[in-house]
Amino acid sequence: MNEEEEKNKGLGFSRGLTNYGDRGFSLYLRRSFASSMGYSREMLDRPIVGIAHSASGFNNCHRHFPELIEAVKRGVLAAGALPVEFPTISLGEVFLSPTSLKFRNLMSMDVEEMIRAQPMDSVVLLGGCDKTVPAQLMGAASADIPAIQLVGGPMSTSRHRGERLGACTDCRRFWARYRAGGVSDEEIDSVERRLASTAGSCAVMGTASTMASLAEALGMMPAGSAAIPAVDADRLRMAEETGRIAVSLIGSDRRPSRIMTAEAVENAVRVLLALGGSTNAIIHLAAIAGRLGLSVDLDRMNELSETTPVLVDLKPTGVGYMEDLHAAGGIPAVLRELRPLLHLDCVTVTGETIGERIDAAHPWVDREIIHPVETPVRENGGLVALFGNLAPKGSILKRAAADPALFEREGRAVVFSSLEDLAARIDDPDLDVDADDFLVLQNAGPVSEAAMPEAGYLPIPSKLARTGVKDMVRISDARMSGTAYGTIVLHVTPDAASGGPLALVRNGDRIRLSVAGRRLELLVDDAELDRRRTALVPAKRPPSRGYQRLYDEQILQADEGCDFAFLRSLERS
Repeated sequence: MNEEEEKNKGLGFSRGLTNYGDRGFSLYLRRSFASSMGYSREMLDRPIVGIAHSASGFNNCHRHFPELIEAVKRGVLAAGALPVEFPTISLGEVFLSPTSLKFRNLMSMDVEEMIRAQPMDSVVLLGGCDKTVPAQLMGAASADIPAIQLVGGPMSTSRHRGERLGACTDCRRFWARYRAGGVSDEEIDSVERRLASTAGSCAVMGTASTMASLAEALGMMPAGSAAIPAVDADRLRMAEETGRIAVSLIGSDRRPSRIMTAEAVENAVRVLLALGGSTNAIIHLAAIAGRLGLSVDLDRMNELSETTPVLVDLKPTGVGYMEDLHAAGGIPAVLRELRPLLHLDCVTVTGETIGERIDAAHPWVDREIIHPVETPVRENGGLVALFGNLAPKGSILKRAAADPALFEREGRAVVFSSLEDLAARIDDPDLDVDADDFLVLQNAGPVSEAAMPEAGYLPIPSKLARTGVKDMVRISDARMSGTAYGTIVLHVTPDAASGGPLALVRNGDRIRLSVAGRRLELLVDDAELDRRRTALVPAKRPPSRGYQRLYDEQILQADEGCDFAFLRSLERS
């Protein structure tokens, strides 16, 4: 073996050889099969950068991925390594039943095992749609080889009769107007065709854009890469640069476990609060952190929320779109405003610290989109956790998207026992409901057959919507899209299907909500709750097999990120 071969031992195609009991034969066989793909001897000797991507015909957000993959390959080749792309499971948000979250853990396992099993020295994670980025970060954290995230970017806005449109906050706005009788069948059909008119993820600060932003804040992406529009040439240039950086990671200690530290996770929570970002991000951050032996503490999140202002004025809580955030300075400009609150010595995937990134960022910022801390969009963070006898392990309210007039309320519970019950009765003209009531949805959490869909955005009963009611207090163990808005309490933990207190709520019960007090209380005495608990009949679940069985046996609650118990790190800190 010559000096060059010795240097490359354990790199590229010689890494992780299939075991036939003869290492030389294993390498010989692998190289002969690789040669069938037309690789030269020079390429066969190079280290390998894997490109894990989630392109699929069932994922509209990712339809431009072939072009992005080619750009990544250019960067890898220019830096002297061999790019090898491979597909993984893809999670197209609106194409999956019962919900994409159910399959996030499956995708994370696919990513982890393919990174570990196949010969690569570093990996580019190419995702975008809501659950793909957290799944990739979870899998990369568990495999823990050098990795860098690349996102497809947000779609660009469209127009309808002079009005700017972008999925999916505007989807919900027009649908609410349609339900209230303010939009015709013809117009809603026209809007449907204009809401999502380019490649890319949702144009607003929904879950996809929030997770892209948090991946950058965590240090797993290059500076300024989260908000570049999918159709912009800068997105291709960023893909090429990501390929170059991936080569620089080979042999380094810049692994996910060294980058996504407890301090980096806290930085990400700060950024989430400043963005007024998606409630789903709390679940995903908890799952990512759990793979590394870390946690996202909701009490600590409340502390951070009191000292972290909302600075970014984007839909669904504001007026702008992701393309505006990119033009305004992007995440580096947001980090600069938050600088006194951040852990500046956190190392990023590029080798620079967060503090160094802030120093290197261009000083220009559009104050219409990114407000200074002196005049924020709101003085405290966009999310708050609520606790109480109805949510012993917590629940989440996106107060930046809610009506402050409903923050300190007591109301009568109007209970829906399932999504099927909700669909059957919400628009019944005989439904006993008024605008001061609290709508309560049960059995939509992670343990339920519904598998925690984005159903927490309960529709306003049509008979109330027609009178002009636009918001009500709504409570559930479900999630809601990051593009949604309203006074909506989500992720009530433990969930109803596991026997949590939410399962004990009955029509007519009184519930007290106090955002100031961080409380969510069911105003029923303990003796009555004990009686109801004793009378609970667990739902009968049909026998399961395959992934469904694994899900049923291993799924955790929202406070632990809805990950599978056996996938979390054995080392807890």
